[in-house]
Amino acid sequence: MVLDGMTTVLQPRPLPNFVVTPFLQDVVDRALTYIAAGFPIHFRGASGSGKTTLAMHIASLIGRPVVMIHGDEEFSTSDLVGGEHGYRTRKVIDNFISTVLKTEEDSSRQWVDNRLTVACRYGFTLVYDEFTRSRPEANNSLLPVLQERMLDLPSARNGDGYLHVHPDFTAIFTSNPEEYAGIYRSQDALRDRMVTMDMEQFDEETEIQITQAKAGVERAAAAKIVGIVRGLRESGVCEFAPTIRGCIMVARAMRVRNGSIAPGDGMFRQICQDILASESSRGGSKTQTFQVKSALNGLIDAAEVSGAW
Repeated sequence: MVLDGMTTVLQPRPLPNFVVTPFLQDVVDRALTYIAAGFPIHFRGASGSGKTTLAMHIASLIGRPVVMIHGDEEFSTSDLVGGEHGYRTRKVIDNFISTVLKTEEDSSRQWVDNRLTVACRYGFTLVYDEFTRSRPEANNSLLPVLQERMLDLPSARNGDGYLHVHPDFTAIFTSNPEEYAGIYRSQDALRDRMVTMDMEQFDEETEIQITQAKAGVERAAAAKIVGIVRGLRESGVCEFAPTIRGCIMVARAMRVRNGSIAPGDGMFRQICQDILASESSRGGSKTQTFQVKSALNGLIDAAEVSGAW
């Protein structure tokens, strides 16, 4: 659906391979509770921890059309609220008297509402993905929206200088921790207006089911991969703990190769090293990468010796 010629509105649908475990159901229930109480929610967690997927799942449960924004450091207030785009031209030709031709023409800048304004006006669900990648000043317009349910509109826009937010309007935010590159510290006033839910690592059963569903592998294969990734997290050698995304990537790669997920399969060992070392060592340090790969080899060898596989 396209509104105002520029804003695309998404129609939320249940995700076909979204896994619901007791762990995830608890997160979803709490998020819906906060939304029902009138609070925007904020999922904060490492890259690959499933924040955006969870946000879209909750949006589908709300059932309202979705307006999505992806944070960008080049954003300004107009990228959220709207701005003047193009011109509107009006031309009047008066030929009432056949011997007299009178022409009148004028042009004016045309205002177009952007995504935040559209969501507030029509009561849509706003999903602002990685909102801390936008400069803090670009997000200032959100403050009165979340607190006073009022959107201040620029004077360049014809009509009222403010917009009462539709009662069905809901906001869902996601962000990475502040230590990530390209992340800005958000205003305290903005964070205070939302309920922040930190996305820690899932429990083992949830990770197995997600890997199985997303990668299309057997449960036994998913369990083996998840076991290695969880062991790597607990090893203490990672700059960034590997996430469920690493599990899915390894499982998909092995499915494409039609390889066996076993310690004796050299390709399995190499794929684990390629994917998990790159995910857990973002700085590219050779020493860090070597430590991660050594830890992976140890985990795979230990599984072989113990007969866990």
